[in-house]
Amino acid sequence: MNLYERFEALQFGWRDTIDILIVAFILYNMLLLIRGTRARQMALGLVLIASAWFVARAFDLLALQALSQQILFYLPFAIIILFQHEIRRALASFGRNPLISFFARPASESYLDQILLAAGDLARRKIGALIAIERTQSLRAYTEGGKTIDAIVSTDLLLNIFIPNTPLHDGAVVVQGDRIVAAGCFLPLSSNSEISKEYGTRHRAAVGLSEETDAFVIVISEENGSVAVAMEGTLHESLSQEQLSALISDRVAMQVYEPR
Repeated sequence: MNLYERFEALQFGWRDTIDILIVAFILYNMLLLIRGTRARQMALGLVLIASAWFVARAFDLLALQALSQQILFYLPFAIIILFQHEIRRALASFGRNPLISFFARPASESYLDQILLAAGDLARRKIGALIAIERTQSLRAYTEGGKTIDAIVSTDLLLNIFIPNTPLHDGAVVVQGDRIVAAGCFLPLSSNSEISKEYGTRHRAAVGLSEETDAFVIVISEENGSVAVAMEGTLHESLSQEQLSALISDRVAMQVYEPR
């Protein structure tokens, strides 16, 4: 039976259609998780290693087949270690209640204008700042070590928090909805070696939080007043006020919800 006859013999039903769509959805979301991150190169390497076994078996290369078979045995453990951040993000994403957006209404965007004004003012004054905006994943674990604020977001309040030589200046502000829930928070530092050496703790903390969660993190350098945003483990550098506004509108305004 040739290949064409085998395809003709297949009985393709509606269950197969659903099966293929589910697998395609999972693979698509997995690719989105590693898009633009260092995990993309590692994933390509793992695919090549796995492909070596099929090549060795097809051409009866015994030595390569034995070696690749041993590597494939440890491959699941390597995936867990290498992709721990991506796996954590994926589980958090899949574990989210899909009905949240249906039973929720978009948060007011006026507080985002206050954050934009504060970021612009801080950048002009070259005052270092770190502002983490919660999206769909909770940042409660990172606010517990900070100072509880629980106040409506305002430009003046953000400027006062980041005044140099004050107790809360060096930490991060966490924004949930239209409220500043805490300040002086410590965020996890990224171990990504691709981050430029010229960046300090603030930038590494911003990237670190974006690796662990889907937070939108604004970081302002006190050396040169440049504005950057960390999202999904990637640092978007040297943003203008217009670029920052566009990113907030695209990534935050339509994705932050308040309960009804």
